[in-house]
Amino acid sequence: MWIKICANTNLDDAQLAAKLGADAVGFVFAPSARRVTSAEVAKITPHLPTSIERVGVFQALDAYEIARAAHEAGLTAVQLHSGVDFALLHRLHKLFAGQVSLIQTVHWEVGTDSGSSAAIVAAELRRIAADGLVDHVLIDSKVGAALGGTGVSFDWDQARAIFGESAPELKLIVAGGLRPENVSEAIQGLNPWGVDVASGVESVPGRKSPEKLAAFIRKARESKVDSI
Repeated sequence: MWIKICANTNLDDAQLAAKLGADAVGFVFAPSARRVTSAEVAKITPHLPTSIERVGVFQALDAYEIARAAHEAGLTAVQLHSGVDFALLHRLHKLFAGQVSLIQTVHWEVGTDSGSSAAIVAAELRRIAADGLVDHVLIDSKVGAALGGTGVSFDWDQARAIFGESAPELKLIVAGGLRPENVSEAIQGLNPWGVDVASGVESVPGRKSPEKLAAFIRKARESKVDSI
């Protein structure tokens, strides 16, 4: 199980995530209460183990701005958190030349008909799979205008079939409302390639709780997957 601890704002939290066994740490460059700059992240990444992935979360920037920030911050992966833009993916794929991974977020709209949301997500995943440029796909909750960071889970029952059909090909990551108390349920029900958490392991916005962080990683590692 690949584990990403996202929305880090300081060195201590990122180092603790690495020490506890996370596979990736994330930094939010998109508009957010946890937003950081490439200069701030550049002071953190050199002090992390080389084995841990360093993911930047971007929204509404062009390819050259994203590439420049990724280089300055020492990122190993870029997560695109706005709608799927295949032209942007192609430009980034060319710019990064395989040196930086691409993670595309697909948003599951919460508060609308779950069947309709499931159909929209499934259609997006088929388009992404056909394009073939994305390394991983992260499915996150959209609540109103909020794209992620909501602390709200999408409909895992409706998503079960989507993960079962798509995960081997697309390496799906589940996000949205995860916390130590429910990460096992998400893994058992969805059998994702990975999990992603931000607010669910915080003590206050922008600061991680060591206890919640340790519990989340431990429970994700210990989870047994039900057959889908």
